[in-house]
Amino acid sequence: MRTPVGRIVPFGDRALLVETADVASAHALAGILEARKTRGDSPADVDEVVVGFSSVLVILDPRSETAAAGTCADWVAETARSGPSASTSPGHLPRSHVLPVVFDGADLADVAASVGQPVGRVIELMVSAEFEVAFIGFAPGFPYLTGLPAELAGLGRLATPRTSVPAGSVAVAAGFASVYPRSTPGGWHLLGHTAESLFDPDNPPYSRVAPGDKILFTSGNPSLPRRHDDDGRPPIRADGRCLEVIEPGLAATVQDGGRRGWTHMGVPAAGGADLRSLSLANLLVGNGADAAALECTASGPAVRVCGDGHLAVVGARSGAVDVTVDGHPVPDCAVLPVADGQVVRVGRVRHGLRAYLAVAGGLATPMVLGSRSSDTLSGLGPGPVRAGDRLARGEPGRARGALELTRGPVGGPTVLRVVAGPHGSPSDGLTTAGWTVGAAVDRVGVRLTAAGRSRLDAGGPRSSTPMMTGAVEVPPDGHPIILLPDHATVGGYPVVACVVTCDLPLLGQLVPGEEVAFAEVELDTAVRLRVEDRVATAARVTGWFPTVAGH
Repeated sequence: MRTPVGRIVPFGDRALLVETADVASAHALAGILEARKTRGDSPADVDEVVVGFSSVLVILDPRSETAAAGTCADWVAETARSGPSASTSPGHLPRSHVLPVVFDGADLADVAASVGQPVGRVIELMVSAEFEVAFIGFAPGFPYLTGLPAELAGLGRLATPRTSVPAGSVAVAAGFASVYPRSTPGGWHLLGHTAESLFDPDNPPYSRVAPGDKILFTSGNPSLPRRHDDDGRPPIRADGRCLEVIEPGLAATVQDGGRRGWTHMGVPAAGGADLRSLSLANLLVGNGADAAALECTASGPAVRVCGDGHLAVVGARSGAVDVTVDGHPVPDCAVLPVADGQVVRVGRVRHGLRAYLAVAGGLATPMVLGSRSSDTLSGLGPGPVRAGDRLARGEPGRARGALELTRGPVGGPTVLRVVAGPHGSPSDGLTTAGWTVGAAVDRVGVRLTAAGRSRLDAGGPRSSTPMMTGAVEVPPDGHPIILLPDHATVGGYPVVACVVTCDLPLLGQLVPGEEVAFAEVELDTAVRLRVEDRVATAARVTGWFPTVAGH
């Protein structure tokens, strides 16, 4: 039986968005694609398949030098024409879950007023409905629940998303209900809270609910405790060779090349916000490009070196960050031999926002779902390092010799090259105006504003769609948001453009108040730039370091 599909369009330069009739069709297509991928009957570049409400995102391998959406599109179209149908949730026997809820949400009264019903009636509607998990997305374990009563189904998303929604919040928007597994940004209407946890990264299958499961809300006792994200973790301990954190800096986290293969469960890729600088720091000290290092934001940490070794600190350009060893200034973008007991301090980041401290052997902190990265959206990984943490180091290789990284021009707007998004064109207002980076800058995203412009109109909300790093979303308030590595895996705002892969490092270095301009390029150009950038990055590190640590 054929699986009907609508448009098949590029989503940036390394993903493809396939529109389907509904969520059942999306699950069916995704199941067929995954089965063919498992059998090896797919283009080698296909990395992951992710379901949205009426779409499927096919993500290509970010390390591939040949990944192209055209070849993948032909494969998807051929699969949809000839593949057998698949069940909505292959291999999963649906279960029922009962979640006690205290209806005390910040938006409960406003929702009641907007739908012309008393508060008590809104609560009655929620507890009398039987919800079904359509798919998981946005954040780890975040279920998109269908079955919302008609009286509430017309509620849209908030015009301006909240920067933080409390963990356990029960919310509705765009025809769905859900439970926020932990504190994250969000644009849904908050009706109440539950103490139940829906995601556990330490115990498979990780998500408590799965597509096809039934969810019933009950009216809980007002004394039901509120869930809080656990920020009281114990210190990270390691014996022997390690980096001991003396002062944590503003927001230093362990990051590597990122998580792959978990987007379908709502887990962001995470990883370095500027993967180019992370790669260069690692290559300098003899590591693989994706090894774990410390990402330092604005002002970095002070660490004591336990065991001789080599370090490197790399930012957006040469001279971008202040570095000292035992109080003596040393260059960034260079191999630094260090001896046991010496203190390395990463000071102010003077150009850009982030710098990376890599140590020979890489950081060997615990792995979570295949990565050592800390994800600030979902809370995976240890989060920002703290004083007293001892970060284990891996077995070192041979440090390299030199890094060719020029200071580059300073001044003028940062130009981000983009390709057309799946829901619009950059020429519809994005490339015709200058933009300024707003105060809300973190690893989840960057919000832009424009002097003299009230809003950018992208045509209103869309059905919940899988997202990619670099996507330029336009919420109803008209201020674009560019997604960074910890972004929600599903979003409902239209995407009018996507920053090309080779310019994502520039995105990770944007600071509040910085001017930004966009330049549209063709998809073929974006693919060529990605390949050239990967080759050029590796070629910037040459030779071998001749000095023995401590001498």
